[in-house]
Amino acid sequence: MKLRPLGDRVIVKRIESETKTASGIVIPDSAAEKPDQGEILAVGPGKKNDKGELLAMNVKVGERVLFGKYSGQTVKVDGEELLVMKEEDLFAVVA
Repeated sequence: MKLRPLGDRVIVKRIESETKTASGIVIPDSAAEKPDQGEILAVGPGKKNDKGELLAMNVKVGERVLFGKYSGQTVKVDGEELLVMKEEDLFAVVA
């Protein structure tokens, strides 16, 4: 299945965080926090302003982004868990 986000929404795949600390201690899955980084898989066309003009998106497919731990709506597509969220829910692009 292929998803195409509408408006100013993006589809993000979470990037799993390390399961081992710097000192080598392995963190079990039950104690690990939700990752707050992801890769953008798809970007909508953008948001329209009051005049009806389309405002371009600030992010592109393939960029790594930071977002809140509980941001977005989780959806399952072909057995893969993805997030659908508005562009304004993204905090930053990881360079």
